[in-house]
Amino acid sequence: MIRVLIIEDNDSIRENIIEVLTLSGYEVDTAINGKIGIDKALKNKPDIILCDIMMPELDGYGVLYILNKNPETQTIPFIFLTAKADKSDIRKGMELGADDYLTKPFDDAELLRAIECRIKKRDAQQLYYGHTAESLNSLISNKNGLTELKEKMLERSSREYKTNQYIHYEGDRVTGIYYIISGKVKTVKHTKEGRELITGIYREGEYLDLNIISIDCYSDTAIALEATTLSFLPIEQLDRLLFLHPDIGAKFIKILTRNIREKEQRLLQIAYMSVRKRIAEAIIKMAEQNDNGDNSVKITRDNLAALSGTSPETVSRTLSDFKAEGLIEKNAGALLIINFDKLNTLKN
Repeated sequence: MIRVLIIEDNDSIRENIIEVLTLSGYEVDTAINGKIGIDKALKNKPDIILCDIMMPELDGYGVLYILNKNPETQTIPFIFLTAKADKSDIRKGMELGADDYLTKPFDDAELLRAIECRIKKRDAQQLYYGHTAESLNSLISNKNGLTELKEKMLERSSREYKTNQYIHYEGDRVTGIYYIISGKVKTVKHTKEGRELITGIYREGEYLDLNIISIDCYSDTAIALEATTLSFLPIEQLDRLLFLHPDIGAKFIKILTRNIREKEQRLLQIAYMSVRKRIAEAIIKMAEQNDNGDNSVKITRDNLAALSGTSPETVSRTLSDFKAEGLIEKNAGALLIINFDKLNTLKN
């Protein structure tokens, strides 16, 4: 049963809301002022909070501010009940983190719609993340939160992506980072002519989008190269994680630095290396990332072209040359490296 906490000093309004919600199947708890409301929110962890703004001792803004400072309550949906409808008041509440406003007097239908809307949104987020943000915050706050967090992310906080399914687009607002539980992901940018250029390929056990530490929007588009399972960490939890565990921030910075170096190296290769060298480099790089141990590479012609910064037609011609020279074999959509040393020499 969904638990609703009502923080309202007006007896008549409070009793009316209790009656409506009880008849609608909600479990209701109440508080007659902000201080009592905070105590009950921390103790009982309601599913949603309805809070008046103008109250003695502590107003609604103060209640929301304090609850937002606590990891266990900061993501509980919060709806203001107010007789004030000025834009400045609404803006102030939204900036503090309020989810909605109900202006008094409101009817029963408005009240129920507002609650249902916020509960559905919370449930959708929980389905997507696999964990509520509250539980993530709780794990991070623990002494061993880092270890527990990773274990829980691997167990539950995941989402399945099909081959060629988009994970996020370049220019989208950053929402968090992804950890690859299984599968592979490519990140790409598009030229003005519409040609795709792969900026990175990531595999199981690696993180995506660590550059969110310094940007607000994703710098490239992420696409699943094969059936992939990702774990997601919202940016709010990442910020707290980095604050509580500076060593993890240092580790992420090292990974980010490495990624930047690889991208710079790839750009230099595109600018100065021959097509043959670039394609050889891409094939070897993919082979080194495989766990098969058989020097096989499964990659489409288009992806190989995007990775080496050339056209699919050029890739086809070059692969035919490599095959004629005894460097590779092509079999059922996969490339098998026959002469690794010679191909590596060509790359160098």
